[in-house]
Amino acid sequence: MLLAALLGMLASSASAQQGTVMGTWLTASGKAQVRIAACADAKIGPICGTIVALIEPRGPDGTVVSPEVATDWRNTDSALRGRKVLGMPLIWGFKKTSDPNTFEEGQIYNGENGKIYNANISLQPDGKLRLRGYVGAPMFGETQLWTRVN
Repeated sequence: MLLAALLGMLASSASAQQGTVMGTWLTASGKAQVRIAACADAKIGPICGTIVALIEPRGPDGTVVSPEVATDWRNTDSALRGRKVLGMPLIWGFKKTSDPNTFEEGQIYNGENGKIYNANISLQPDGKLRLRGYVGAPMFGETQLWTRVN
């Protein structure tokens, strides 16, 4: 009976996480996994995302490098080009909306071109995470769908 109760608690915890933006997500490019959680500093916003895994990262010369040594070499800020990608902040600064799984007016860093964009995030009915990165207004942007890893 104890085992059944424990399994029930684990299942309810997993299903509760399925209905939230919190968790680990595979980016649309399939090159990184991002963990979204409550920000350590509430001044930064209600949710923050950091890179927790990389899939075949490449160095400046195009060769595959170990995820542990991959750096942010594309960053437009030359002072940040040597920082490690694992653990790097990717999303921050969002504002809550009336929907607990929709966040607006945040920031997202695009490691593929080294630029920061405005962004909105929402959990879709099919369980995917919709990210809309944009410049100026959301109509001038790009939408990506991320898939939950856990």
